[in-house]
Amino acid sequence: MSAVMISSRKVRKWEKLPGKNTFCCDGRVMMARQKGVFYLTLFLIIGTCALFFAFECPYLAVHLSAAIPVFAAVLFLFVIAMLLRTSFSDPGVLPRALPEEATFIEMEIEAANGNVPSGQRPPPRIRNVEINNQIVKLKYCYTCKIFRPPRASHCSICDNCVDRFDHHCPWVGNCVGKRNYRYFYLFTLSLSLLTIYIFTFDIVHVVMRSVDDGFLSTLKETPGTVLEVLVCFFTLWSVVGLTGFHTYLISLNQTTNEDIKGSWSGKNRVQNPYSHKNILKNCCEVLCGPTYPSVLDRRGLMHEDSPVSTSSAAPSSSSSLSFSNNSKAAPPTTKTRAPLIPNEHTPDDAEPGVAGPTERDDDDDDDDRPPSSFVPPLASPETDAEASAAKDHNR
Repeated sequence: MSAVMISSRKVRKWEKLPGKNTFCCDGRVMMARQKGVFYLTLFLIIGTCALFFAFECPYLAVHLSAAIPVFAAVLFLFVIAMLLRTSFSDPGVLPRALPEEATFIEMEIEAANGNVPSGQRPPPRIRNVEINNQIVKLKYCYTCKIFRPPRASHCSICDNCVDRFDHHCPWVGNCVGKRNYRYFYLFTLSLSLLTIYIFTFDIVHVVMRSVDDGFLSTLKETPGTVLEVLVCFFTLWSVVGLTGFHTYLISLNQTTNEDIKGSWSGKNRVQNPYSHKNILKNCCEVLCGPTYPSVLDRRGLMHEDSPVSTSSAAPSSSSSLSFSNNSKAAPPTTKTRAPLIPNEHTPDDAEPGVAGPTERDDDDDDDDRPPSSFVPPLASPETDAEASAAKDHNR
């Protein structure tokens, strides 16, 4: 006889979170699954700075100032710190609705929309809220089963709704949202300064050595300088341009997603309800505002139930045979001892040839009821023969 038992074990919540994210360090690190471009970003930054420290810094520290490599090292560490902070953090992912919550929301939507005739398109699932005397529409996410907060959007790459969604950046390997936007901006700003810094002192290094050794001899002696100049030249335009674009967005308190969709411009002429009409106030709100906690609780504990099958041995034929041979003996007394484990029946509670004990749910409230009376065993064939002979003799 086999039975199925439910065993429960504690797991971290990040192990059961939906979406397309990767978690490391027991849920402390959260990234997108596509991390190839992020590794390229690390390689370009570390490789370019390593060439600069190897070829230019020794010469510049002696002939100009020892502060040049020191400042470069501080700037490099700050760039790496902002990159890792942006890439390894929760950008502001919103949890999906539980099944009960999703069912309740669906009932509310059906009650509000009423019966839609067949063949007609149902009305869009939106809610209107007022922010700074401006009506903002909250859209329903069919994947997360929630009405997204203002400025939130669903990322198709990470498959999650992100609060104050700006964009998904493959260079950092993560979404950029409410909780890591300021670190993303500081990363692009510091990387622009580092690129300009390295590119400028590369040119200074080549010019100073060309005065003494000639231009061609300088290039032969420092081949890493040529590679650094090429990398910095092509990187400079994109990184500086990206920093300038986000500086413009911050001054308007606007996101990249809103700018691309034209949410606060175009035919509707809708004003941005989040802008303070002041560049300084907008910059302070975006860059100096409070740090919002994560709402995912990635490292929280939860119980996971898993079925475990167990088998119980059936009574053997030898025990039945021995019991029938000893049927002339006095019947055993009734067992009144409680089982060792609650809701578990001992083998003495049932005899061979009689229906076994009925199973009870653990949630039953009849644990205090008395044990069932003992059922005597059926008589053996020998006992029946002796009884019929005694009746004939009496007659």
